[in-house]
Amino acid sequence: MLAVYTFIFGTVFKSRWTVESHSKIEFSLLLFIGMIVYGVFSECVNRAPGLVLAHPNYVKKVVFPLEILPLVNLGAALFHLLVSLGVWILFYFIAYGWPKPGLLLLPIALMPFTVFVLGLSWFLAALGVYLRDVGQVVGVLVMAIMFLSPIFYPIANLPEGYRDVMAYSPISIAVEQSRALVFWGTGIDWKVWLVNLGVSTLIGWLGFVWFQQTRRGFADVM
Repeated sequence: MLAVYTFIFGTVFKSRWTVESHSKIEFSLLLFIGMIVYGVFSECVNRAPGLVLAHPNYVKKVVFPLEILPLVNLGAALFHLLVSLGVWILFYFIAYGWPKPGLLLLPIALMPFTVFVLGLSWFLAALGVYLRDVGQVVGVLVMAIMFLSPIFYPIANLPEGYRDVMAYSPISIAVEQSRALVFWGTGIDWKVWLVNLGVSTLIGWLGFVWFQQTRRGFADVM
């Protein structure tokens, strides 16, 4: 998929991250970072509506902490992120040499993003028990969000009015800060990080509360 996206956006549409850059390697590496981060969101959110439904025995027959299912799902997605990041580092080393030291700060940069994804997973996991078709709607929305996030293009390419809207997206913040750290070698914008952490923590807490409140009726509708 990376090769396909690079060909379509880098060759056909001639997208560039900077005006002076004409390197397809640079475009591919920056695109790959966006795909890696977005992959965590996509994997967790797409699977979340079916997490509880896939384990009816945990609901009806045994005492099981159902709230850990989204955590396990997030853990698997983060493992896939690490594998993909290892591939990215290999290609970066071949093209440019040793990675930037900012790579070590990537777990900190992605902390608000993971909390946001976890909260959304709790919410959708509970909602999916009551509304069985929500998974199909989520799949369409996740695909739309991919193209509405700075995965294939930098935020700077958008008209000014749209930049402000996208800048508040947790996905956009995670993608842009990841690129800044591992490719451009700049640091974390701590003001943005703190605000994002606060909002993501609120979303995570609300998702958990929603899950705990609605789980009482899981056995009745499954």
